[in-house]
Amino acid sequence: MRRRALLVTMATLAAPTILRAQQRQGPPHEWIFGAWTGGIFPPNDADSPACFGSPTVVFTRDIVMRASMLDTPYRQRVIETVALQPNGLEFRFLPAAPLGSALGNRLPPDIGFGCGGSPDILRVERRGPDEIAFTDCSDFPSPLRRCARRS
Repeated sequence: MRRRALLVTMATLAAPTILRAQQRQGPPHEWIFGAWTGGIFPPNDADSPACFGSPTVVFTRDIVMRASMLDTPYRQRVIETVALQPNGLEFRFLPAAPLGSALGNRLPPDIGFGCGGSPDILRVERRGPDEIAFTDCSDFPSPLRRCARRS
């Protein structure tokens, strides 16, 4: 009986510690994960299923994919670091490798986001819970809205 009481007491005391130990802090850009529309043109209807069919930008844990005006596939950039900014995020991407082509080894013109002269940096300004903008990015002059599912 004493042993059972001791085990129950130990389990009760240990449970909050175990629960706290299992909670993990997400990455700083977790709030931006998902599909976004707009940017190149003003945002379309972000509440329709069609938004998920052709998003402009997709953010994941390790990769940012962007639509290209010159090519069908999405341009993929591997995230090196993400830094919190006062009103958003700053992404630094791994340097892109030049593609071999008939014109020689060079980067596609739309490999970056047209931001501040560096294809390896993207600054995101958070304008609301479901709206962002890419600051100083000539390729994305309009804001973007998160594609949302209708409830």
